[in-house]
Amino acid sequence: MIDIAGKKIELLRQVVHGLGRLAIMANVGNPAVVLEMGEVQAAAATLGLEVHTLEIRQAQDITPAFEALKGRADALYVCIDALVNANRIRINTLALGARLPTMHGSRDYVEAGGLMSYGPNPPNQFRRAADYVDKILHGAKPGDIPVQQPTKFDLVLNLTTAKALGFEIPPTLLARADEVIE
Repeated sequence: MIDIAGKKIELLRQVVHGLGRLAIMANVGNPAVVLEMGEVQAAAATLGLEVHTLEIRQAQDITPAFEALKGRADALYVCIDALVNANRIRINTLALGARLPTMHGSRDYVEAGGLMSYGPNPPNQFRRAADYVDKILHGAKPGDIPVQQPTKFDLVLNLTTAKALGFEIPPTLLARADEVIE
């Protein structure tokens, strides 16, 4: 997938002025998430951010990860996968309790109380998948169809969470948002 870790951090920095310490929560049992975590660490390093990783493997690791993080981060970047998805409300509740603004990769997490998300637009992805199916049903060999990266990304902001954390979303960012949850 297109490396959007840097873009997500830049968006987060527009809300969290003076962002210097970034925590990354990731299920290290998922190889794809480990790759994303590496991309986030590299992007954060180029921006001069101090990084703390919260490595989880099961739901029971989430609360201790937050306890170990106390006072060591200005924001939380959440790498999404099935484990994190199943615990997204709990993660957002703990982040809010720790006064940590969160960046996610999907609007579902913002609906569940996260501060913001930036990621591929699901309806657009489904339409593109249907195009692949159509080509295959019309005789194209799957191996001959080029892999395409996402082309449409959504920025979703949660104003209720921003207010609870004491952050004001800049008007320029609000204007760029694809969706604002109030």
